[in-house]
Amino acid sequence: MEQALVAHGAGQPGEGWPARPGVVRWVVMTDLTMLTIPDFALRLGVDVVHAHSAIKSGTFFAVRRDGVLVVPERQLDGDQPVKHLVPVLRLLRDAKYTDEQALAWLSTPDDSLPGSPFDALHENRATEVKRRAQALGF
Repeated sequence: MEQALVAHGAGQPGEGWPARPGVVRWVVMTDLTMLTIPDFALRLGVDVVHAHSAIKSGTFFAVRRDGVLVVPERQLDGDQPVKHLVPVLRLLRDAKYTDEQALAWLSTPDDSLPGSPFDALHENRATEVKRRAQALGF
């Protein structure tokens, strides 16, 4: 079980967050399963080199935990990326979100969705997630 303290929302310019008006909410994520790159590659049915290529190409994202590169399992639906994950990640990157910030945004519950953006993607409710991710860029 992974536990990390991460910021969600807008922050102060110069701290790695996009300069956007808003409030920073701190959320403790406690139920995220993280896969090492070899485990991630095994789930995808590819070798480690191809797993790294999928991360580098933007199909998935990875973060470091205790110096080890890991992939949040919530990005997968079986052995495939969750439907609509790639365009959402593209929108988050366009909004200058780092992979850590994308993880925080995707995994933080939002009562108006309801659930987290990851939950909505897994439940085929991607339209609202994409709309919200697109709005982060403005």
